[in-house]
Amino acid sequence: MRVRVSVALALALFIGATSMSAQPPGSPHETVSAVVDGAKVSITYGRPYMRGRKIIGGLVPYGRVWRTGADQSTTLTTDAPLVIGGAAVPAGKVSLYTLPTAAGWKLIINKQTGQWGTEYNEAQDLARVDMTTRTLTAPVDQFTISIEGGQLKLAWELTEVSVAIKKG
Repeated sequence: MRVRVSVALALALFIGATSMSAQPPGSPHETVSAVVDGAKVSITYGRPYMRGRKIIGGLVPYGRVWRTGADQSTTLTTDAPLVIGGAAVPAGKVSLYTLPTAAGWKLIINKQTGQWGTEYNEAQDLARVDMTTRTLTAPVDQFTISIEGGQLKLAWELTEVSVAIKKG
């Protein structure tokens, strides 16, 4: 009897582990890096999946500051001063948040770093800059941040927002 229970338990654990490994992790983390006009820039963030959910205006509600990813706050690190959407950003680390609305998005550059993403302190804002919004023709299943062609881009579901980024 004991052997049957042990075998059944081992089999259940094996099946559970196998089925879990076949699915992508909840929100894997990634660092995207680029050189912008000679400045080394990296952004570390959590990359949640859509998983059949309504994202923009749903999971990411309009009119509320969003952590711009999952888990800890999204962090931008640069070895030289930058200008993002017209705002001067000093060399070092900042957190990135966004404020989506139906009319447009703002990128929030925040001086506080290392905090959990929902621990947003508006008093620490360095700047809020307007972003350009574009509707995509195909959905982006996993939240993605990229730096390309002088633009910092965020894409998820059918929405892409971007802002100019250059060395300061």
